[in-house]
Parts: sequence; structure tokens; C-alpha cells
Amino acid sequence: MTITEAMVLAAGLGTRMRPITETIPKPLVKIGGKPLIDYALDILAEAGVRKAVVNVHHLADQMEAHLARYDGLDIVVSDERETLMNSGGGLAKGLKLLGRGPVYVMNADLFWVGDKPGAEANLPRLARFFDPARMDMALLCARPDQTTGHGEKNDFNLGSDGRLARYRDGDPEPVIYAGAIVLHSALLDDAPADAFNLNIYFDRAIAAGRLYGLPLEGHWLTVGTPDAIAPAEAVVSRLARP
Repeated sequence: MTITEAMVLAAGLGTRMRPITETIPKPLVKIGGKPLIDYALDILAEAGVRKAVVNVHHLADQMEAHLARYDGLDIVVSDERETLMNSGGGLAKGLKLLGRGPVYVMNADLFWVGDKPGAEANLPRLARFFDPARMDMALLCARPDQTTGHGEKNDFNLGSDGRLARYRDGDPEPVIYAGAIVLHSALLDDAPADAFNLNIYFDRAIAAGRLYGLPLEGHWLTVGTPDAIAPAEAVVSRLARP
């Protein structure tokens, strides 16, 4: 399956990154000299995506100016200046600016490095893994020892058949949602018109046995606080491709 359209969730307030985010939106915070959102956009472009919707809210003018200079993708802005829509509402609104069909969904502040040169990249792997007959969503997942900046909390347990369930203490295969999804845009046709969290759809898919996960190749990073910048830069310096 070749996927050419994507949604990047970039409208968060970045409150835990203050005071940095008092003057700059979190997706523009630089790691290794590169804005966080550019890691996501570059990953999408390398996977064959041609068009991406990016939602904006906090310091939206800065975001729009940066996105206008990015030339690797056709970028359409989903404007949430007036009303912040949360992850689910933002996705549902943004999908209306894309065609019908399978799409990638990525978070603007989560990314990975260290995948093997010449091997199939994570997003094409995820697209190939996604089977809409069996799955509502396919999530890229990182094992705890593949992460920097996440902390102690695990999101899901990965079953031997690839199904995901909410993690409970003692589960044998804990994984962390790595900020990348493949889904069919029709999944959100019944979405509420106001703000809501995408976890509603995760839990609905779990209940139906239709939420699946694919383990990440490489090393996954999240940069949630100013203290997380230095460790992330150390990993990027060590593992990122030149």
C-alpha cells in the first residue's frame, strides 16, 4: 500500500516545555539544529507522502511562516487559532482537507532515528502492515528500551498476533505509542464536531479487537521538557544518519 497523504498534529500548547514555548511553538524547538516538526515532515517525505495537513494554534504565525518555507511536501494548514480541537478533533478537522483513503497520522514532537540504511523505513513498513479488513488503525510502537525522554509509563501491551490492549502492570510486552498511525480517513466520519481526544478511537478499536501495533526499528525520542533536550541531542548525534 502506497500512502501519499498525511496529517501532522502540531497544535498543542507545549506547556511542559515552558519557558521556551512562551516565545516559540514546541514543534519549532530545535534538536540537533533541526526543528522537531521537520523530523516528522522529512520522515513523511522520504516515505513517499506528497501532501500533508498540519494543524496550528499556539503562536500559529510562526508555524505558518516555517511551513511555508518547507519545500519537501505540499503543506496545507488546518487553522485552530480560535478553537483548539485536541488530538481527535484536530485530526477529524484536518482529514477534511485531504482525499478519502489511507493516511499517515504523525505527532509533530515525536520522532525516531537509527533505522538501518537500506532497510525498509518505518512508515512504509507500517503501511504494508495495515490491513483495513482487520484493523481500524495500525500504530507504530516502541519498546521501552528503544526510547529516550519517555519516562516510566507504558501505553499498550502488544499481543503475539499484533493486537494492542491497554497496558496493565505485569503485562509481558509493554510498548509505547510512537506517534505514527495508519488509518483510513473514513474511520473518523462519525467524529464529534467539537474537541475530543483520539484515545476515544483507540479504546473503541481495542474493544472491537481492531487496534494493532508494529514494533519500531531504530530509536524513538520524545522531548517534553527543557531538560529532555540535551539527552535527545546526544542520541541524535550518535544515531542520526549524516
